[in-house]
Parts: sequence; structure tokens; C-alpha cells
Amino acid sequence: MESTMKDLRGGESVLDMSPRATVGGGVEDVYGEDRATEEQLVTPWVTSVASGYNLLRDPRYNKGLAFSEKEREAHYLCGLLPPALMTQELQEKKLMHSIRQYQVPLQKYIALMELEERNERLFYKLLIDNVEELLPIVYTPTVGEACQKYGSIFRRPQGLFISLKEKGKILEVLKNWPERAIQVIVVTDGERILGLGDLGCQGMGIPVGKLALYTALGGVRPSACLPITIDVGTNNEKLLNDEFYIGLKQKRPTGKEYYDFLHEFMTAVKQNYGEKVLVQFEDFANHNAFELLAKYGTTHLVFNDDIQGTASVVLAGLVASLKLLGGTLAEHTFLFLGAGEAGTGIAELIALEMSKKANASVEELRKKIWLVDSKGLIVSSRKESLQHFKKPWAHECEPVNNLLDAIKAVKPTALIGTSGVGKQFTKEVIEAMAALNEKPLIMALSNPTSQSECTAEEAYKWSEGRTIFASGSPFDPVEFNGKVYVPGQANNCYIFPGFGFGLVMCGAIRVHDDMLLAASEALAKQVTDEHYARGMIYPPFANIRKISAHIAAGVAAKAYELGVATRLPRPADLVKFAESCMYTPNYRSYR
Repeated sequence: MESTMKDLRGGESVLDMSPRATVGGGVEDVYGEDRATEEQLVTPWVTSVASGYNLLRDPRYNKGLAFSEKEREAHYLCGLLPPALMTQELQEKKLMHSIRQYQVPLQKYIALMELEERNERLFYKLLIDNVEELLPIVYTPTVGEACQKYGSIFRRPQGLFISLKEKGKILEVLKNWPERAIQVIVVTDGERILGLGDLGCQGMGIPVGKLALYTALGGVRPSACLPITIDVGTNNEKLLNDEFYIGLKQKRPTGKEYYDFLHEFMTAVKQNYGEKVLVQFEDFANHNAFELLAKYGTTHLVFNDDIQGTASVVLAGLVASLKLLGGTLAEHTFLFLGAGEAGTGIAELIALEMSKKANASVEELRKKIWLVDSKGLIVSSRKESLQHFKKPWAHECEPVNNLLDAIKAVKPTALIGTSGVGKQFTKEVIEAMAALNEKPLIMALSNPTSQSECTAEEAYKWSEGRTIFASGSPFDPVEFNGKVYVPGQANNCYIFPGFGFGLVMCGAIRVHDDMLLAASEALAKQVTDEHYARGMIYPPFANIRKISAHIAAGVAAKAYELGVATRLPRPADLVKFAESCMYTPNYRSYR
């Protein structure tokens, strides 16, 4: 991946430490959010000590009926609350019961967002303790519908909307956000939201959801997270003609106007928050995603979850699957349906991992990886007409214009779907893979569920229960011929929360491919023999915080090794240090 980016940035590496960059920043735990502060007394500061009605209206400090009698006396809450006292655990039980009464997932999503707006700690307590049940609500697939209807369900700002109207004064807009100690920014321009296309300003649901998971799954403090939508317009005619659309009603600019606006944004971010703030690009269109990652990789701490996060989590599944498939990565052949930012990003990271393990060149090992795009198999005869990020994958082969013929020509052991188009892995495709392999590896990664290349049931049924299956969206366990199969979910949520937390924890100032490999290997190591026995190549989400701590430690260790970590001295035990720095949602006692 880095080799591809180096070509785009004229040979400059992220480790060259561009003279355009300066080191600065440093963030303290202002609100007592980390695990290490759990037993300490906290003063509920706003601009003054929050008390009375204002305290109940502040989501960071509000505890509802969990305020003790002493706290009610000290903070002028008597009479403002019913007399009953509840523990946080009882509040959680009550709210989960309420949420489960809703039949429509979007209603559950709205209820959770409303909870976050009134009681932040209780929201994260619910999310952490019920992660497997609530993850599909706060993120894919429900977040896709939430984005489509974001204008209708919008209640109050959860992040910053920076539109072309703010050109020339983005720094001033950033200063309007009430928090100064920002560690992680997730930013989108809404042009390619999941598999749903251009949703413009309504794409804000994605940064909001991602950052909720940074906190719940990775342990990054909520106060240190900032969701941002860059609104440059939309090419979606339906939104442009919608009188209730909340964004700019104009076509998207391209070229210099667009990139100048993004450059002002990136410059303002570093100026306002320092060198060590992580900027995660999310759901940008392919043609912009690669350019932005290449341009700012040497001057900022940047990460693209669609390219790098997806690649890392898929690589972890592939590494883990070797225990079931046998052999090394270099002994397998991979075929991708989809050659956009996700597909090429995954392919590049696989080639890099194979190169390191096999001690061979990345260029040579790319020949083990084939990609199919909308025009068919990517081959050498098409090279002149290909986009730059597809050219490394153009190999010698006769032209083939459909997936089934590509399988017959390439004979892959693993089929990976990143097309964003549903139902592409047909019965004939799965049967062809099963005919070639005793245990075919099928990964249908496109989101949301409606866009998945096939379902888990189809993959197991059409391969007669022999496939090793993983998907991007969740599927229930499948019973086939008396055996229960548990499909894996190659969800970026395994990687990006722990990865980002590791960067923040060690004060990293650049992201290098070796850190992505470290994250993949750390995740693969969390798959146990018990999981393998059930056909799983990813560990259960129930253990996600432990998994994130190990990923964060692996990423931080690699950052120290590469010399891009600024937090010195290096902690002796990075896993324990990660756990101590993690945000915990348990209520604090107030003075």
C-alpha cells in the first residue's frame, strides 16, 4: 500500500518526516474518563461547577436517578428528580428492555442517539455491555438507513458541518466546537456512503457512528472525538430536489476547487489541534480517497478506513484462516470482485504481508492476486485505460468479461467481494469455487446486508457446507445437514478502534503499513482453537475491548520501533498501559 502511495507522492515515504510538518500537541484527561481515574472524585466543571437543572441537561455529567442523596443535596437537585435511587446497572436493564420493544431498527437507532444526548456514560455502558446486540444498530446495517433519512431524524448537532460557505474561515469554524483536546477526527464528504452512493451532508451519520465505536470498542474518550462532514454539495438529484434536504443544494465541485478546500481543512486541523490528532477519512469516492491519503500521509496522521482498515481486517481473517486451509498466504491465489479503494487496498496489504513472510518482492507476489472490475478481469491488455490504482494488478491473461469465467481462468482458493453490488456470488459462482477447492474461502464484504455478494446460508448451502465464510454485514448462524455454522464478520470495527487508540496512546505522528500488519497479526492471534472448531476466523465481538487493547499495543509497539511515537519513555507493558488509558463509562462520584 505504501509503495502505491509513494508513487503518487513522488517517492516520499511517511517515515521521511516531511519538513512541512511540525510536532506539537498533547492531550490530558480533563473530565476523568479513563479507566485509571475510575476511583477518583470528579468535579463537574463546565465554565463553572455544573449544578441544578443545568447539571441534568449536561450529557457528560448527568446520571439521572443514579445521583446519590448526598450529590442531590450538594448540587441543588432536590425536587428536580423523583425520590427513587437507581444504580447504573438498573438503569441499563430498564433501557435495554425499552429498546427491545421497538420492532424497527431505525427506531432503536433514534432511541440510542437520544440517550447519548442526555446521558453519555449510560449510552456507552449500554453499547459496551451489549455490543453484539447493538453494534448492528449504531453502525452497519442500520446506520445506512439512518444516513438516508438523516435530514428527517436530525435533532441537534453531533459534530461539525463545514460547507463551501466557510471557505477561507475553516479555522474559525473548528474553534466553534466546544472541546479543544481533540485526539480523533472522522471526516466524510458523503460522496460514497457504504454501498448507498452520494448522500451529501446526510453522510454525517457515518462519522458519528464511527466515533461512538472508537469510544465503546477502542476506549478513546468521547470528549476527544470530533465527527465532521465536509459539505461541498451533492450529485444526488433526489436530494437536490428535496425541500427538506439539510445540506448545500448544488453540484459537487471537482479538481482544484475541491482540493484547495480540503487543503484548507487539513491545514486548519493541524493548526488547531496539533500534530498528533488522527484524521480518519471515511466514505470518500475512490478518485479522491487515494489522492488524499497519498497527499497527506507524509505531513499528517491520517488513516482511511475504507482502504487501510478494511485491508487490515480482511488480512487478519486470511491469516487466521490458514489454520483451516493449510499452507502460507503465498501458496494461495486470491480473486477480488471489485477493484475500488477497498479491493485494491486489501490486495496491496495481502501482497505486503506475503512479501514479508516469503522474503520476496511485492511486485512478484502481486501476481497471486487478481481483480475483476465492471469491465471484467484486469489484465495487461487493458493497462493503458486503467486508473492508476488498478495498474499494479494488470497481469498476463486472456481477457475475461465475467466473474465465473475469471474463476475458471485464475483458479483461486479465495474469493473476496468488495463490489458494493448485491447477489454477485451466484449459485454457479459458489459451485465453481467448491469444485476447485476442498475448503473454498468466500468473503462477501459489501455493506449493508442488501448489498452483500451472497448470504451466509447461500454460501454454506451451495458449497455443501464446505466453505469458510465471512461477510461485511452480520448474518445469523446457519444450520446445514445437522451442523451449525457460525459465519465470521469481517467488520472494520475489529480494527479501527484499537488501531486509532494505539496511535493516540503512543502519540504517533504518522501511519505506516507495518502498523496495519501489526494490527492484523494481533487480531488473528485472538482466534482460539474453540473458535476454529466452529468454523470462525474472527473472535466474538463480546471480547472486543480486550482485542482492541492487544491491537493498540501491537500498533504502538510498531510505532516505537519505527520512531514515529512521541510519548516517552515507552511503557514497559503496552497491553496493561492500553487498558489503563481506556475510557470507562461507569458513573463517577461528584464532590
